Amino acid sequence: MTSRSVITGGAGFLGSHLAERLLAEGHEVIVLDNLLTGDLGNIEHLLKDRRFSFIHYDVTKYLHVGGKVDFIFHFASPASPKDYLDYPIQTLKVGSLGTHNALGLAKAKGAVFVIASTSEVYGDPLEHPQRESYWGNVNPVGPRGVYDEAKRFAEAMTMAYHRYHGVETRIVRIFNTYGPRMRLNDGRALPTFMTQALQGQDITVYGDGSQTRSFTFVTDLIDGIYRLARSKEHDPVNIGNPRELSIMTFAEKVKELTGSKSRIVQKPLPVDDPKIRQPDITRARTKLGWEPKVSLEEGLRLTLPDFERRLKAAGPLVLG
Repeated sequence: MTSRSVITGGAGFLGSHLAERLLAEGHEVIVLDNLLTGDLGNIEHLLKDRRFSFIHYDVTKYLHVGGKVDFIFHFASPASPKDYLDYPIQTLKVGSLGTHNALGLAKAKGAVFVIASTSEVYGDPLEHPQRESYWGNVNPVGPRGVYDEAKRFAEAMTMAYHRYHGVETRIVRIFNTYGPRMRLNDGRALPTFMTQALQGQDITVYGDGSQTRSFTFVTDLIDGIYRLARSKEHDPVNIGNPRELSIMTFAEKVKELTGSKSRIVQKPLPVDDPKIRQPDITRARTKLGWEPKVSLEEGLRLTLPDFERRLKAAGPLVLG
């Protein structure tokens, strides 16, 4: 029998790639998105598939979907620092009210519930690399707290529904992910660097560029999420690439790939910006049989044509 899946935030970068994977696996897919940060362009090519449907909806409202539902993937949330600083209240509401509503639907339907959490639950970590057992170092009243604490609350709510109501829940802690369909101006490192490099603008690195990140290509991430959804693992699972590199090195790789003549310039580091970020993926390896396959160099090559095409259509775009 065909599985029926609901994706909240399914018109976003990750949600749209997840929808593609689920359709490829034979699922019927229903996407709910209020398009605050999502884009219909990300799923336009899926609309011709009779197994796919889109509903323009705010999941912080009462949530109902007719018929059976087998999986609910709760991916609705602003996800980049630019977005959650622009929409702090909406970020908190979708992490709290939206999660509550989506869990209520999972309970009513007997569906597996998968929450898209984040490495940001670790804050500016004092443990390195970060294991799922680490409780984090988060400033709840800082500007980034609206996202960090929304996701931490969402995890707590998810585990409460699992323990109290017996809902089959999964928690994926997503580390930095990149690939086609990232918004050109979403403020994250890859879109900013690639857009600036392709347009010959200065490439802006915050701080001295020594802060580290671990970048996962989107197809690897989605594979990990799909495996997690089909597993019986209720505890949080890190999905990310353990290859760690500095932001300065990352900027230099983007510049080299694009053949850009841009200068790399430095700007002040934002408040509470994590200094290090690297996942321990032992749990994903042992429980899911998952690890990333796409190298950074290959992933950047696969991403470049999408940015070139969309920048040509969009025209000049000034970031920084």
